[in-house]
Amino acid sequence: MPWFAGVGDSAFVHAFSATIDPLGLDEIVEGRRRILVASGEVLEPKMSGPTIRAWQMARTLAREHDVQLVSDQDCRLSHPDFGTRAVDESGLAEVEAWADVIVFQGYVMRQHPVLRKSRKIIVVDIYDPFHLEVLEQARHLEPPKRMFAVLSSADVLNEQLRRGDFFLCASEKQRDFWLGQLAAVGRINSRTYGQSENLDSLIAVAPFGLDEEPPRHTRPVLRGVVPGIGSNDKIVLWGGGVYNWLDPLTLLRAVDKLRRRLPEVRLYFLGLQHPSPRVGEMQMTTDAVDLARDLRLLGTHVFFNEDWVANDDRQNYLLEADVGVSTHLDHVESRFSFRTRVLDYLWTSLPIVATAGDSLAALIESEKIGITVPPGDVLALEDALFRLLDDKDLNASCRAAIARIAPSFRWSNVLRPLVEFCRSPARAPDLVDPETAALVGNRAGGMWLQTGWKADARKAIGFVRRGEMRLLLSRVKARLTRR
Repeated sequence: MPWFAGVGDSAFVHAFSATIDPLGLDEIVEGRRRILVASGEVLEPKMSGPTIRAWQMARTLAREHDVQLVSDQDCRLSHPDFGTRAVDESGLAEVEAWADVIVFQGYVMRQHPVLRKSRKIIVVDIYDPFHLEVLEQARHLEPPKRMFAVLSSADVLNEQLRRGDFFLCASEKQRDFWLGQLAAVGRINSRTYGQSENLDSLIAVAPFGLDEEPPRHTRPVLRGVVPGIGSNDKIVLWGGGVYNWLDPLTLLRAVDKLRRRLPEVRLYFLGLQHPSPRVGEMQMTTDAVDLARDLRLLGTHVFFNEDWVANDDRQNYLLEADVGVSTHLDHVESRFSFRTRVLDYLWTSLPIVATAGDSLAALIESEKIGITVPPGDVLALEDALFRLLDDKDLNASCRAAIARIAPSFRWSNVLRPLVEFCRSPARAPDLVDPETAALVGNRAGGMWLQTGWKADARKAIGFVRRGEMRLLLSRVKARLTRR
């Protein structure tokens, strides 16, 4: 029934219908969904990457749907187009019952049974393969504790991969990685393959994005403000946190060499204190500050922001810089990472120096928007920084190339797969059928658990718990008939 059918005047209804039918407005109104975006991060102005992504998802989806963005930590943000709030377990149960579609990332499902048990349509954002980050993040732990941290994080993701109806990742390289893990937990099967042979209906690429609004410098923050940084200095910006899987140490040694032939070079680290209370201080942070002090760079050529810059203030730092930098170690996390700080460099047309090896490094190389260097190569890094800081023409050509490609990375573009899915959301075909869902759910134990009387008993219990007694009896009858 059309949404305006309750109007009493039949002539008006007929005329109004004739007017709006060609526009498809009726379908648009009736196609609105109730979408819950759940975050495990604090919703506050000092946003980390996961918070920015959740915020932009809510903002984009709210153009077509009713959206609530919630945090199980704290909320100090609001938006006129969608609801925001902090929730406890009962509050999360309330919004779960309200929602048609649930979008989340991180550890939220593991920490809240109401999401693990939900039968709603679930979109899992796996743009951050955090089980690879934990390999470095937990390096300081005793071997048994480190092993537990690594395996438990992988278990968290495998649980999500078994349950999600649709998945989002950050790059084609990541998609290949996640396809392998999806295959390992049984999600690449005859039903998902039958829905789309390329599996686009199961997992799509949705990178981190750029703000729709162009950056605007609203106040001085570095030049003439930070003691030691002058108006004519050459500023290299490290645009994010200092984590164990990154490599600020090679960068510091490169700056130590660079200051000999470019005395006006200045390196500024944008944030040390992560806004999330769940992210403690990393060992690499301490190591970086100690090395800067040992090299006698601290306060003269290298500067650390002890706090974290608010999301709507970060463009001021980016716009005052000459080069953006992102260096990482040579390990497996780097191959499948998607450095969100590089997107800020694109947003502000900031030429980039980065370590080679990940998908964004390939973009830097192919589009000529900066220079990539081998991991751990101090001399190559020093030379790349010198070239981009000293050669005005090279710097300008990189900025022009960035301006050309940046629009394709706007949030409205990169989130199209999520927008399209939410227009016609559906459960994954292999999770709708109880028998197939039982096979997928028990995949962790191996195929031996999925045949024989044990598997039959588990399936029968599942039917009883869901109240599907008629379906259970029909399956029993069919099994007896076959035998």
